[in-house]
Amino acid sequence: MEWVKVKGNKEIEHLMEIFGRFHDSCLKELYMGTESYVDENLSMGMSMELDTNVRILFQRQASSPSAIEMLFEGVTQFHIVPSPINYDSIIYDAKLILHDGLFYWADNYHWEPEDRALAENSWISSKSLKWRDASSWMGKENRYGVMNKE
Repeated sequence: MEWVKVKGNKEIEHLMEIFGRFHDSCLKELYMGTESYVDENLSMGMSMELDTNVRILFQRQASSPSAIEMLFEGVTQFHIVPSPINYDSIIYDAKLILHDGLFYWADNYHWEPEDRALAENSWISSKSLKWRDASSWMGKENRYGVMNKE
C-alpha cells in the first residue's frame, strides 16, 4: 500500500471520485500520535512544530477501493462526534477541501470551515494529507491496535 500525496484540488477531486465521495462509508478507526514523549530518565521531549498526526481508516459498501487510509499530518484541529445511541454511523456524503492552506475533511458535504464551532459534525484540518488504498483491511478486525474493554 503506497501513499498518495494530496497536493491540491486536482488530487482532492480524484480521491473524492474514486472513493464515491464517501457515500455509504464509515470511519472504522483512527490513530493519533505526537512527537511528545517522556524517556526512561523521565525527561520530556517535544517538538515546537505541528507534530500531531492522525491516521483514519474508512470502509465503504463499494469496491475499487472498498477501504482507504488517510494520513493527516500537522493536524491543526480535530473534532470527532460519535454517533448517539440508536443512530447509525453511516457517512452519506463527506467534504474534502483545501482552504487557506489547510486540508479539511468533514463527515457532511454541507459543512464549511466557518462551522468549526458546531458540535454536530466530525471534522479534521491539517497542513498535509496523504491516502492509500486499504481494501485488504475490510471487516471488523482492528488495524491500529487491540481494543481492550476491560
